[in-house]
This record gives sequence, structure tokens and C-alpha cells, in this order.
Amino acid sequence: MNNIKIKQLENQIINSSQNNRKMNNISNKNFKDILEKTQNKNNEIKFSKHAISRIDTRNIKLSEDELEQLKIGFNKAEEKGIKDALIFVGDKAFIASIKNKTIITTFNKAQLKNNVFTNIDGAVIV
Repeated sequence: MNNIKIKQLENQIINSSQNNRKMNNISNKNFKDILEKTQNKNNEIKFSKHAISRIDTRNIKLSEDELEQLKIGFNKAEEKGIKDALIFVGDKAFIASIKNKTIITTFNKAQLKNNVFTNIDGAVIV
């Protein structure tokens, strides 16, 4: 019976994708690939509009290595049960909602001096 439901779900996804061209050729993929892609997106770190604005105005550049370190910081905070964290990666700092996997705002070295960080329940230095 579960196989029938999975097949029906797969057919719904395929039919839905044929009607909606915005989806990325989902009809050419099997259910397992679709599920894995969805799960991977849920594990990605998101940046709020505010954080993106701060990155632009503060001229903050993030390398692939720094993004990987940021993910490590998220994982460490999550392991410790932190909900809202201050994550340091090199000379950059990020206020993050660990539960939502979202960067709320970011600071560079210049903004870190003489600053007070509130509404966090933990800090991670990567």
C-alpha cells in the first residue's frame, strides 16, 4: 500500500511539474532525486534580506571556505541546543537563528569594536 502512495505522490509531482515550467525539469528525475534535493535545500543556510543588505553595505565578502566554516558553526550551535547564536568566522560575525538556519545580520571587523550583542543565547568561534 505504501508503494502505491509513493507512486501516486511521484505522479503528482511529475504532473505538477509539467504544468509549471518554473520547476527545474523535475519530470526527468525520479522520486528519490526529488526528495534528496528537497532535503538538501532544507539544510542550506539562508540569509535574511537584512543580512544581505548588511553584506552589501558593509562590503563583506564570503569565500566558499568561510561559508563551510559557517555551516560548521551552525552545526556546533545546534548540537549545544543554542537557538540564537553569534558565530565568528575569521574577522566576520554573524547573528543567526539556528532553528531556522537563517543568518539575521552580519558584521565585519570594524563593526565588532565597542558593540553589544543582545538576544543571543550562545556564541561559536570557528
